[in-house]
Amino acid sequence: MKGNAYTLFYAAALGTICALLLTAASSFTAPYKEANREAEIKLNILNVLQVPYPDGATSQELVEVFKENVVQEKLGELEVYRFVPKAGAQGQETIGVAFEGPGLWGGIKGFLALAPDMKTIRGITFYEQEETPGLGGEIAADWFREQFKGKKIVDEKGNVGITIRRGGAKGGINEVDAITGATMTCDKVEAMLDEISEKIVQESGNNGR
Repeated sequence: MKGNAYTLFYAAALGTICALLLTAASSFTAPYKEANREAEIKLNILNVLQVPYPDGATSQELVEVFKENVVQEKLGELEVYRFVPKAGAQGQETIGVAFEGPGLWGGIKGFLALAPDMKTIRGITFYEQEETPGLGGEIAADWFREQFKGKKIVDEKGNVGITIRRGGAKGGINEVDAITGATMTCDKVEAMLDEISEKIVQESGNNGR
């Protein structure tokens, strides 16, 4: 009985110590994890707005570049990120808007970059997604994202949204090619882009006509 009691006491004490150590470690590293997460988000904003920054920049350096070049402001109910290059600097004025929605396996988050006309797409990025690698996960691939550049969120007739077309885009100003074998992911991305496009048009008062 004494042996069993000692074993139980030892196991309970060890478990308590381990739990305390894990809690302490989690509390200690939490600020660093949050800082890295914020730096990753800012990096995605810098990339989609095409803000130049040094190769190999540290997280702190990226935060400084963001502070010096990107202005957060309100467009109606939308929060937007505006980059206006300083005189003689590289780049062009671009406005970024965050979007998110449910994917096939988890949430998808990204940023859409627009020209000052608030219609023409300058870029798109997906910084959080859990889609199937090689299928839905291809939304983060360069070949897929590059298709959006130069497209418009409002077509010639004033219809708002982006069409991710299976079987290949037909040349429309708001069409891109879908990912083969990833129909559900493409449908969900199209839905969230349509939603943010509607909000942008509503808040900017721009129907594209």
